[in-house]
Amino acid sequence: MTICAGFDSYRASPADMRVVTSDGQSIAAHSYVLVSHSAACLIYAADLALCVVVESLANSKSGGGMQASASPVLERMIDRAQRGWGAECTIPVLGVSFDAVHAFIHFLYSPKSRVVPAEEEAVGANWAQLLALAHAYRVGWLKRAAEAAVSARLTPERAVDMLKLARLCDAPRLYMRCARLAAKEFAAVEQSDGWRFARRHDAALELELLTLLEDADQRSERWARERAAQEACRQLGEAMASLEHIFPGESGAKAACADADAPCARAGCTCRGLQVLMRHFATCPKKMAPGGCARCKRMLQLFRLHASVCDRPDRACRVPLCR
Repeated sequence: MTICAGFDSYRASPADMRVVTSDGQSIAAHSYVLVSHSAACLIYAADLALCVVVESLANSKSGGGMQASASPVLERMIDRAQRGWGAECTIPVLGVSFDAVHAFIHFLYSPKSRVVPAEEEAVGANWAQLLALAHAYRVGWLKRAAEAAVSARLTPERAVDMLKLARLCDAPRLYMRCARLAAKEFAAVEQSDGWRFARRHDAALELELLTLLEDADQRSERWARERAAQEACRQLGEAMASLEHIFPGESGAKAACADADAPCARAGCTCRGLQVLMRHFATCPKKMAPGGCARCKRMLQLFRLHASVCDRPDRACRVPLCR
């Protein structure tokens, strides 16, 4: 891992704590960086030098940076771990790699509550572990950044694992991203180790995934029906407008398509097709026969629909079957 911790600005005071990782390595750190500014002044009230450092850091960082970077969970752990005046405390951060812990401490030292692109690329594959750390130690801004980074790097092979991580870490955006990816590329997700593990050892997770896929299919079908209904309404609206264009009112405000062979001057008008359908309706011998004619039925449905929505005054509408 090439990310630099960037602790040079804090070397004016010696490190008063060590963070121990799962592999036994340790990272020297300053406890007043990992807690909120208000708590740091109370903890180190007996140490004037540290109080001065805390005040100068708070002023140089414009106040908000250290407040946003602090972890209330680490603050309580430091309170319990301290033994006497000036004693160095040890905080275990277990379950993740040394690189992930190193990056986590680095971001807590960051003066701004954001992740720059260079840092994001340097962290690389450790973002999932950073998400777990940020959730466990309640660093909200880092959790949001880690959630976005994991979502951006999500692949079908890791969708099931990241879905479980999102559920454990209460990351709804990552959860929905995994669900959408699983529904979109389920064939690739089925070949992943996470899916095979869920089928063998985690029936609840498998059921949850299948439920998400079923919900996604139902949602897609519902959207398709809604789009089809909107398209049908649009076409019916155009047909009603064309009927009013073919049969203008008595005032003559709208010019009718009198010449059946000339192109209609009205933009987007479909009246020529309706005129052909009406001529067929007028001369078709099957419209009264059992079973009838499909084209005549469609024309009759258009006339009845117009009659149900027509808002013209009595005897002003010339469309057939209109009141």
